[in-house]
Amino acid sequence: MSAPSLAPFILKRPWLQKWVKPLANWYVNAAGYRQLGLRADDLIPEENDTVQLALKRLPPKDAYDRVFRLRRAFQCSVSHQLLPKNEWTKQEEDTPYLSNIIQEIEAEMKEREDLEALVVSKRAANAKSGH
Repeated sequence: MSAPSLAPFILKRPWLQKWVKPLANWYVNAAGYRQLGLRADDLIPEENDTVQLALKRLPPKDAYDRVFRLRRAFQCSVSHQLLPKNEWTKQEEDTPYLSNIIQEIEAEMKEREDLEALVVSKRAANAKSGH
């Protein structure tokens, strides 16, 4: 379910990281979600079962903060305004809170699939006794 990421490949190569970082910062600023007070994980679509389950597993404070950010951003969008600059999401505040839970759920689902696909077979009786 999660999208593949080039981040580990880029982070292992400092020369590539120096080249990509300014581009990544420009992209995040151009996306505009921080000017609305949102975090990157607020933009994850909720239309699948994995994300719905992850939202249910959020701690109550994180769930409340998420709903507050989404409602505030929606209100800004409707009024065609951005938040005051002091209310923008700062880079250090834009940390993942939902994608970690989504990855855990996907790992659980894969493990469940593997266990359900497991075929248990009984050993032959003569193999046990050594005949």
